[in-house]
Amino acid sequence: MANDVSQMSDEELRTHLHGETAKLPWVDLQKHFARGVVFKVAQGTDILDVAIVMSRDDKDTLKKLIDAGKVSGAEIEDAKKWFDTDASLWTVVIAPWVLVQEFEQKLDS
Repeated sequence: MANDVSQMSDEELRTHLHGETAKLPWVDLQKHFARGVVFKVAQGTDILDVAIVMSRDDKDTLKKLIDAGKVSGAEIEDAKKWFDTDASLWTVVIAPWVLVQEFEQKLDS
């Protein structure tokens, strides 16, 4: 990240990270999975909140998110599912980590 996050407020960091968030196809993310740096963010959890925690290196809060099942390392089963369904995922990079989140399913009205 080019900007020094330690000098940014959470609001400034959220705005910066929002600009770094993208919808990417799984095929573009597989190489990061192979390096073991992909973390899943559970649906219903704000990916930007997690990105801020990781940017701030807030280990205590990250541990709470992991313990609550809101953040976890991507597993081979996830990778297979995303590959088989040609999935695209919300993605934000907090180097060296890559956060991904599946889209929430919307019911047609």
